[in-house]
Amino acid sequence: MSEHPIERQEYNITAYTENQIGLLNRIAIIFSRRKINIESLNTSPSEIDGIHRFNIVIHETEEVVRKIAKQIEKQVEVLKVYYNTNQEVIWQEMALYKVPTDIIAEKASVERLLREFGARAVVIRKDYTVFETTGHREETDRLITVLQPYGLIEFVRSARIAIIKHSDGFNRKLREFERTEPGSEVVENEFLNRRDEVFEM
Repeated sequence: MSEHPIERQEYNITAYTENQIGLLNRIAIIFSRRKINIESLNTSPSEIDGIHRFNIVIHETEEVVRKIAKQIEKQVEVLKVYYNTNQEVIWQEMALYKVPTDIIAEKASVERLLREFGARAVVIRKDYTVFETTGHREETDRLITVLQPYGLIEFVRSARIAIIKHSDGFNRKLREFERTEPGSEVVENEFLNRRDEVFEM
């Protein structure tokens, strides 16, 4: 995956899981036991009905990330785990900025700056306006610096969401397995024991 496996860099860990209570806590423990800080964590529905998708961002070496991915995959509810560098995924983060409305109204330069950053107003009130923008962390951080002199009241950024560039998709692999291994009834996790041969992307 990485040309310099001994170097620490950002990795995106993608895990396809069943939506089970307690799984998030068990995954978090895997990182805390190794004293690894999670930079970003997002969980959402995936392209497969009933299957959820975790996106976890950490700053580590590839060797450590590989071990973490295998450890997560050992969880009963986890179907498959992938890890990728930032160059191997398409990713975005959303940010919200609250600023005083009177400042925005008085200073045309602020409105021009917001347009340059692709920000759009999502709430406009007499006392404050909330803007939203989407991009990479460096871009959303830069807008914080720009808005600070104009009385930035609040700022919040979402967890990262990411799509793997060179992937046929977990959905296709799952459907292929179902076609080659038909069963009389659905058995929960019956394909887990053969995950390596079935779910390689």
